[in-house]
Amino acid sequence: MATYDVAVVGLGAMGGAAIYDLAARGQRVIGLDRFPADHTRGSSHGESRIIRLAYFEHPDYVPLLRLAYRNWRALEADTGQAVLLTTGIVEAGPPGSSIVAGSLASSMEHGIAHTVLDAAQVAARFPALTLPQDWTAVFQPDAGILAPERILALHVAAAKAQGAEVLEGAAVTAVRDRGGSVQLTLADGSTVTAGAVVIAAGGWIGELAPQLAPHLRLTRQALVWFQPRRPALVTPDRLPIFMLDDPRTVTYGFPDWCGTGVKAASHDAGRRLNSADAAAQDADAADAEQITEVLEDLLPAAAGPARQMATCFYTRTPDEHFILGPSPDSARIILASPCSGHGFKFASIIGEILADLSTTGTTDKPIGLFSPTRFG
Repeated sequence: MATYDVAVVGLGAMGGAAIYDLAARGQRVIGLDRFPADHTRGSSHGESRIIRLAYFEHPDYVPLLRLAYRNWRALEADTGQAVLLTTGIVEAGPPGSSIVAGSLASSMEHGIAHTVLDAAQVAARFPALTLPQDWTAVFQPDAGILAPERILALHVAAAKAQGAEVLEGAAVTAVRDRGGSVQLTLADGSTVTAGAVVIAAGGWIGELAPQLAPHLRLTRQALVWFQPRRPALVTPDRLPIFMLDDPRTVTYGFPDWCGTGVKAASHDAGRRLNSADAAAQDADAADAEQITEVLEDLLPAAAGPARQMATCFYTRTPDEHFILGPSPDSARIILASPCSGHGFKFASIIGEILADLSTTGTTDKPIGLFSPTRFG
């Protein structure tokens, strides 16, 4: 088989963005994924993903987020397709909420526009929400909704239009530095040779970079779409994205922007999976119980019957931060993700970073927080 400048393993959020950027730079690139396009076996499906500028997880993410916003708008300009709807976000919780405190600290440090609201002010501004009197909230107007399936398709289609090759249903079983090039072995016994490889295989990354495997934990996460009780209150112009730091379960969700209902989910760790292959679309009524309770109390306008459900999984690191950078075993092998359930919004800038690392060996973007060597 032909030799490529760069091979990208995994065509989810990060891998798709990487081949898009590499192809735009004129690189001879091939992307491989073990599943066909539009599959629901990973972490990049489910109609919507949040993007938010104030970042409770760590203020160091904000410079990357500014670049991600820039690149999402560039993708829209390049393709003529909308991928980001701005709605704002309400992050709310009781006294001592780490989410509220973290978002406020991030906003203050980076000069992000925001408003601190008490429960009454939230209700007046967003009448679908009914928070306890002692709760506070941070409203950040730049947050919005990304369309993951559309983005994945646009990245791959645009990359192919610029000469990238794509192999679907092609599982990579081994990646080896051969001293001057990297060889990929596929499940059918064939091989691909490239000058550098990006491994963006999500929950399967531990199989190809075994030094990471002991540090990764996969958790099954349920997504629920609810029939609104008061549809007029939960449209994107009346209800922003929400993240509710409820003691029962941290619940996040979206207004009814596609006519499919209000989507909500728990950000807490779900049931542990032994492997990514164990993930299945097996959500049932029990998965919706706790989320339903939270919505009934805090967002009753949305808390009608569950209309549909789905599952995805998080691939979590011990510190919940990303893994992004050269493998400690080879500078030709670039490791990307896992993102601990909060990475999709960064895909547009991570694709650019992966293109930098796989072609020049370095990047000027701030990724020190994400070093693959930090676990020892």
